[in-house]
Amino acid sequence: MPILGFGTLYLRDELGVRSVSEAISLGYRLIDTATIYGNEEAVGGGIKRSGVNREELFVTSKLWVDDSGYESTKKAFETSLTKLGLDYLDLYLIHRPRGDVHGTWRAMEELYKDGKIKAIGVSNFTPEQINDLIDNFSVKPAVNQIETHAFFLQADELEFLNEHNIQHEAWSPLAQGRNGYFTNPTLAKIGEKYGKSNAQVALRWHYQRGIVAIPRTQQKAHMEENLNIFDFELDESDMQAIAALDLNKTQFPEWE
Repeated sequence: MPILGFGTLYLRDELGVRSVSEAISLGYRLIDTATIYGNEEAVGGGIKRSGVNREELFVTSKLWVDDSGYESTKKAFETSLTKLGLDYLDLYLIHRPRGDVHGTWRAMEELYKDGKIKAIGVSNFTPEQINDLIDNFSVKPAVNQIETHAFFLQADELEFLNEHNIQHEAWSPLAQGRNGYFTNPTLAKIGEKYGKSNAQVALRWHYQRGIVAIPRTQQKAHMEENLNIFDFELDESDMQAIAALDLNKTQFPEWE
């Protein structure tokens, strides 16, 4: 699984096709979508337009709450594959820990064992909810995709996931620019040391914590900027300064 990917929330229709195609052309190989985003067809169109071999890409989609349950999960998965125009998914996630989670996970395990999904995981699950799956099923989640950024560190969750060898993946790794993220003076001061932007500093911080990040943008220049984080390294004082920004609260309560 690539450590840095491309998020597609709000990127629909031709904008979605163009954005995904451009992202892939620039070097992104992890593409993240979801049923609830309403853009799986656009993402599939962008993949096709890019001309890059399917085997080089890591494609993630997510099952929405309305489709939870054994039979409905299998049906929703096939619908997602059809919309994406793919034969398999690299990663399929339960988007929210609601509904018939056990029935859903049983279906996902079967799809995984049948080779239709390379890995299965969850999104927005707590450690307790993940432990429930570990205790009751033979396949544990490979990934937990949760809101994570400098204003919401998720330090305890990262420790838990690392202990269980589950990949921590950050949605909204740049907090969607809220609360002055792109002008934050701490991030800006650190960026001055390396000739980097606030966004690049923040994404490098995720990378050095071992967290997969999937920033979303429709601007090609920002796509390039977000990829350009592998030629510098934050020192310990930088990491501590960023950690001190933690507000310890979600920035997106409307998702709860």
